[in-house]
Amino acid sequence: MSLKVYNSLSRKKEIFTSITPGHVGMYVCGPTVSGESHLGHARPYITFDVVYRYLTYLGYKVRYVRNITDAGHFEEEGREAEDKISKKAVLEKLEPMELVQKYTNLFHWAMNEFNTIQPSIEPTATGHIVEQINMIEKIIADGYGYVNNGSVYFDVNKYNDDFSKLGLPYGMLSGRNIEEQLDTTRELDGQDEKRNKADFALWKNAPPEHIMRWKSPWGEGFPGWHIECSAMATKYLGTEFDIHGGGMDLQFPHHECEIAQSTVCNHTTPVRYWLHNNMITINGRKMGKSYNNVIKLSELFTGSHPILEQAYHPMTIRFFILQSHYRSTLDFGNDALQASEKAFKRLWEAYEVLQKLAVGNWQASDAELDAKVNRYLTELDEFMDDDFSTAKVLANLFELVPVINGLKHNQLPADAIGGDTLALMQQKLKIYIEDILGLKAESTSSQQLEGILQLLISIRKEAKAKKDFVTSDRIRKELEALGVQLKDEKDGSVSYSFN
Repeated sequence: MSLKVYNSLSRKKEIFTSITPGHVGMYVCGPTVSGESHLGHARPYITFDVVYRYLTYLGYKVRYVRNITDAGHFEEEGREAEDKISKKAVLEKLEPMELVQKYTNLFHWAMNEFNTIQPSIEPTATGHIVEQINMIEKIIADGYGYVNNGSVYFDVNKYNDDFSKLGLPYGMLSGRNIEEQLDTTRELDGQDEKRNKADFALWKNAPPEHIMRWKSPWGEGFPGWHIECSAMATKYLGTEFDIHGGGMDLQFPHHECEIAQSTVCNHTTPVRYWLHNNMITINGRKMGKSYNNVIKLSELFTGSHPILEQAYHPMTIRFFILQSHYRSTLDFGNDALQASEKAFKRLWEAYEVLQKLAVGNWQASDAELDAKVNRYLTELDEFMDDDFSTAKVLANLFELVPVINGLKHNQLPADAIGGDTLALMQQKLKIYIEDILGLKAESTSSQQLEGILQLLISIRKEAKAKKDFVTSDRIRKELEALGVQLKDEKDGSVSYSFN
């Protein structure tokens, strides 16, 4: 079989053909490092880590670019004047780039815990201001950008009028037309500077209190969110590349804007295949501050968030995510996570048993079982070739678990399956479990860390109750020196985060 991927642009599965034979260029929208990464970040980066791994397994040389947004991130179109990094830097009394480094380090730590492979290139928005300004100048020169009060906006109506004739309307990725976009546009900052509500910012004039600012032909300011990705993707992958990935929530406006501005600037549509993972919910609810269910990854690993019943190992989380197809919704809950914890342990124990079985020169005594095992193994590639169906892959791996355990406990004769089949099973499971799915043995480090922290918090609480403030302050300060920030909550509980 050939690899088929679901292209969000065409809304159907397509046979994957790279632009340059044997090579793949893939861009994935990275995190905004204005705060600690949360559960919502886990799914896209684990998903596209598996895509990266599988393409490599197929023999492609993959250039995987995943950016760091360190120049602000606008939660919704229209809030261009709000730079989350500058705002958070003031709150934490840090220089903006101190804040960026702090949360970039935390992001890298969490990705390492998930056993994700580092991207080939990890560019930052602040490191590519020149490229963004050059791109904006081209867009203005072609008549699709306009300047107002030191800010630059993309003229969506002009783009739509010109490019709809070519079958490239604004909204073609998300399926929204201009009228639908206008209906969902709120009256927010900068609206009076735009010719039309649907227009989006390429560059924003920085007010006096804005910390992060750069010189430009239009005055001091900072780039719009969308232009950052277009500039970095173009620089490292060219004017047209194979795969652009990200969460489904980025289809509009972010990816829609990327298509428009890159098409104008580079005179070609930028991406051949758009891949989007679906969203997660927590106990059936969308993740949001109002629900108090935004779980930071450090809280997930240590079980310190109120809605968590225990700590969950990063491999449990990775396994849980891969049990569902990346385009399906995924609900996190304690019951589901605990079930995944047990299932992963069962799979890994069987895998370790398999690797220790000696391969003999036997003839299969159970031809039917031998054929079944071979079919399960053959289907692994078929499932991954069908739009990276990790859920089906894991289902087949679990079909093999009782066979492995049967050989271990002598419930099946040693030659129930042929030596060639056993060798193939060992080889395939090594490739799939470790190399493609990226799973590894669980360590107890997270659980140990949680236990130590809770012990210190308990000792500190007792010290405060006895008015032994020397001891309580010492615990807090020494943990702080080790990168652990304690916070006394209003309800008397103590939370912590990693610096």
